[in-house]
Amino acid sequence: MNPKRVLIAKPGLDGHDRGAKVVARGLRDAGFEVIYTGLHQTPEMVVMAAMQEDVDVIGLSILSGAHVPLVTEILRLLKEKKMNKPIFVGGIIPPDDAKQLTGAGVAAVFGPGSPLAEIVEKVKGLSV
Repeated sequence: MNPKRVLIAKPGLDGHDRGAKVVARGLRDAGFEVIYTGLHQTPEMVVMAAMQEDVDVIGLSILSGAHVPLVTEILRLLKEKKMNKPIFVGGIIPPDDAKQLTGAGVAAVFGPGSPLAEIVEKVKGLSV
């Protein structure tokens, strides 16, 4: 079986990508094929990259505080393109916002200090 392909993206104006790179490296070391898009991605760019790279899972790292509108727009665009891909989100996300995101269809929300092993296990369990 081929390893799952995971897109790690940094949507929005947030310029801090250390956490995204740590997660990308951890997933790669766990056997995933990881595509990292880099900083300052628009929701459209994230969805286009997910389509072009034919990924199985999308991981978003957002520290700007704009997680709800960014994720909502990415989910809308994925639905519009008929792409049913699980999404996980990492960042500084208040509990109420995390509930809103999971209620909207996000598979998992990880905050600062989430153990890498926990993230890897969750991504392994996501089905397409």
